[in-house]
Amino acid sequence: MNPASLCKTLADRFPQGVLGTHTFRGDATVTVRPEAMLEIARVLRDDPEFRMNFLMDLTAVDYLAFGKKPATGAFSNTGVAVRPPAEIGGKEAWPGRATGDRFEVVIHFFSLPLKHRLRIKVPVGGESPAVPSLTALWLAADWFEREVWDMYGIRFANHPNLKRLLMYDGFMGHPLRKDYPVNKRQPLVGPVN
Repeated sequence: MNPASLCKTLADRFPQGVLGTHTFRGDATVTVRPEAMLEIARVLRDDPEFRMNFLMDLTAVDYLAFGKKPATGAFSNTGVAVRPPAEIGGKEAWPGRATGDRFEVVIHFFSLPLKHRLRIKVPVGGESPAVPSLTALWLAADWFEREVWDMYGIRFANHPNLKRLLMYDGFMGHPLRKDYPVNKRQPLVGPVN
């Protein structure tokens, strides 16, 4: 199945759950509502048309300052703000960004027998961002989801053991959030001699 038909098939099957689709350089991306994520993932795994039996990656993106201010600092090479989706290609360029949610959970699937891949994006926001856990469908989601919780503070409902993975238990905050202070001192971490 080619990327465009993969997107179309999912959008046709889940008209209320799919927010948007696009393909770019042979990659298929489908943006879905958080409440539809688990059912769509189940169909991707179990339906012979998709057979997505390999969860390759699960991560998140924080869009706190996306398109709002110029990028500056040691890792900036241009000092120019990233252009908002409306200037690049409208809502379809980044369908999930049209919701205005701060975060996106990004999941990469692959079908070993059919040799096609799919990226699922799930916009999530609010004071306590949360999405359903995929651990009941893919055991590999366990540590991916723990890492996203640890680094971004996005909860995964019904995760069997959602606790810190990279930071220690007393660590306060989530260090990959864009608003995490770079000079923040943590308990149990003293000055370097």
